[in-house]
Amino acid sequence: MQVHLKKYTLPLKHTFSISRESHDFQDTIIASLTLNGKTGYGEATSNPYYKITVESMMDEINAISTEIKGFDFTSPEIFHSFLVKKGLSNFAICTLDLAAHDLYGKLQGKPLYKIWDTNIENYPTTNYTIGIAPIDVMLTKMKEMPWPIYKIKLGTSDDVAIVRELRKHTDAIFRIDANCAWTAEETIHNAPLLKELGVEFLEQPLKADDWSGMEEVMHHSVLPVIADESCIVERDVEKCALHFSGINIKLTKCGGLTPALRMIKRGKELGIKVMVGCMTESTVGISAIAQLIPQLDYVDMDGALLLKSDIATGVQIASDGKVIFPNLAGSGVQLLD
Repeated sequence: MQVHLKKYTLPLKHTFSISRESHDFQDTIIASLTLNGKTGYGEATSNPYYKITVESMMDEINAISTEIKGFDFTSPEIFHSFLVKKGLSNFAICTLDLAAHDLYGKLQGKPLYKIWDTNIENYPTTNYTIGIAPIDVMLTKMKEMPWPIYKIKLGTSDDVAIVRELRKHTDAIFRIDANCAWTAEETIHNAPLLKELGVEFLEQPLKADDWSGMEEVMHHSVLPVIADESCIVERDVEKCALHFSGINIKLTKCGGLTPALRMIKRGKELGIKVMVGCMTESTVGISAIAQLIPQLDYVDMDGALLLKSDIATGVQIASDGKVIFPNLAGSGVQLLD
């Protein structure tokens, strides 16, 4: 099995800001796995919060490239186990796992959602993310992209006022993501005010390890709270189920589609809401997420919509939120260059 890695720097339409960082470009790694004339593509973006760079991922993968070339590929799950045993970071595993699933689907001649025996007739609508910015900039972004659901990034001293002003200009559902910027007291105080403003749920308002604070929020918040930074890998699901209403699974953080499928199943067994989110990936990563949507309660897969230019074709998202699947197996991905 041949492996090829390439770094891309993805330009964003607008500066993207959350409570802890801002950026105009997103570095990403694309892994290609080729076998029997078919090529699968996977992706993982860099992330300063988790201290992951494209270069660090390339070094990890290149260190085992000879073993990958000699690997007897029969299924993504077996390949994923091999990568875990090699001690790669979850981000590096993710790009290879996504490529392996895309390759496997193409070898089987079926899209992944069919291999998993799911039906794409019903699925949740992705939100569109509005990063922290001056109000006029946030409004410009909303007018530029009319959408049925917005995820609003917060973490300022005027968060409720921001939502109140945005609400004057749209009837869309709001979801709030504070990216660990609030305290338990702020969360409990803000929740009823935000609920009145049409907010559906709060995402990760507290620091990832503030479990006592989340215990308090769980008992007193009038809005559901979804875990993100607190839910990284499979073992986190059960603890999060005791402190949150649901979980947001990120493929890059957990190590790809293989563990994500298990996390979705476990979340449903525990009776919590299940969401999958993106990390500003191109259409390569978004197309992998899209294969999961029949299994989800919520989805955040707007990464490619936030880009000034893309690097691949695959699953498309129309202006009404409808997902258009290509007539191609696997994740449906092809690189443009």
